[in-house]
Amino acid sequence: MTTLTHRFLMSSVAVLLAAATTTAMARGPMGCDASADGTPQGPRAEKMQQRMAERHAQHQADLKAKLKLSAEQEAAWAQFVQATQPKPMGAAGAMRQAPADMARLTTPERIDAMQALHAERAAHMAQRGEAVKTFYKNLSTDQQAVFDAETTRHGMEIGRAHV
Repeated sequence: MTTLTHRFLMSSVAVLLAAATTTAMARGPMGCDASADGTPQGPRAEKMQQRMAERHAQHQADLKAKLKLSAEQEAAWAQFVQATQPKPMGAAGAMRQAPADMARLTTPERIDAMQALHAERAAHMAQRGEAVKTFYKNLSTDQQAVFDAETTRHGMEIGRAHV
């Protein structure tokens, strides 16, 4: 390959990379499927949320099958499932400030807003944690071992706060 052809190809690659980078930066961190506050929306976000809900339901079904719950434990399972349902992505917007709104605040106001958000998330996590602990107490020793192994394997998928 000649030096001129090589330089032309390298220049073309550099221009294409610069164009791709500029386009990605213009879309922002959430791409074009995000609202002004950064909450995902649109068909891609809906598909992603649907896949996440299906995966969560599958994890729960698998866990329930492995736990081999008794009839007496079904009520505790139902409460556990209800309490640990992930929030829809749109609901996460309630737990975040729009970047434009944050930009209008003074530094002390932004700190207060971030601390309030942290407190809200901590309360949500505490509520989910208590639901897991309450359910866990209703399990036999063998079931607790299964629960421990399964929730560890899935990165605490069952007990993790979905905010």
